[in-house]
Amino acid sequence: DDTLQFPFSARCIAPRVISPLEPGDEVEVEGMAPAEECEHEMFVLIPWRPHQLAIPLMQLEGIDVDEETQQTIEDWHYWVNRGYKL
Repeated sequence: DDTLQFPFSARCIAPRVISPLEPGDEVEVEGMAPAEECEHEMFVLIPWRPHQLAIPLMQLEGIDVDEETQQTIEDWHYWVNRGYKL
């Protein structure tokens, strides 16, 4: 999404079986995952060992992010919690 300002710091707020992150883990979000990875859910990229890993945006909350990024993350959480899918 073009309203997310990268990079930004984020904290894991929920466990997911598709993700190695645990609640409380802090990561640096570097960008959006490729479109083909985001057909049903929004994924963002974090550094992971020597590569990048796509993590569900729903699993994260921003840490000291700008207002527009914060609003985008909150909006995505709102819509997913109401059953919305890409």
